[in-house]
Amino acid sequence: MSAPVAVIVGAGPGVGAAMARMLGRNGWAIALIARDEGRLTALGESLQAEDITVGWTALDVTDTDELTAAVTRFGGFGGQIDLLHHNAVAFRTARATELTAAQLLTDLTVGAASLLTSVQAALPFLRPGSVVLATGSGSGRSPMTSAASLGVQKAALRNLVSALDQDLRERGIRAASLTVNGTIAAGTPFDPELIAGALADLAALAGSAGAGWRTEVPFDGATT
Repeated sequence: MSAPVAVIVGAGPGVGAAMARMLGRNGWAIALIARDEGRLTALGESLQAEDITVGWTALDVTDTDELTAAVTRFGGFGGQIDLLHHNAVAFRTARATELTAAQLLTDLTVGAASLLTSVQAALPFLRPGSVVLATGSGSGRSPMTSAASLGVQKAALRNLVSALDQDLRERGIRAASLTVNGTIAAGTPFDPELIAGALADLAALAGSAGAGWRTEVPFDGATT
């Protein structure tokens, strides 16, 4: 049996890296997508040093063609995608009255609409038991005054995930967002590794998900 495949979009040094490392240590093959080529290469090489099967591509997720091509390429290697994790977000320090409409739309493309691009590209490789996961945030309900677009992104993301689950469940594919109700920081109850653990638990439930499946799961902190 081939190794399960996880594609992580927005694979930064926090939750994305923790998720990649956790799954990789458990025998998953990992595909990483992020914009910062230097940080992405460093992450990929650190995973390779642990004998984790990993590939990566640096790109801007607002480029629909590039993102589609990357997800398609990763899916094509083994003919399957078992987990698609959306972790991309645009953090812009600006109050609501300081944002332009163009800035808000750009941020929404990063934080929410790019998930749609990824799922549509992954669809030929998703199979019954596959799962689409997204890193959500409490700011989707309680916006930060100083970063207004973040809350808009996360609210849109939560709703998009719910719509995707409704659409995909008849194929045996589920979708869910993990709403992180706190500030992500190492050594705290919101440590990236703890969040990755909660996401991995969700992924493990997807194959047997029934009527009790929730498209939004709160994460209020955990301990090691």
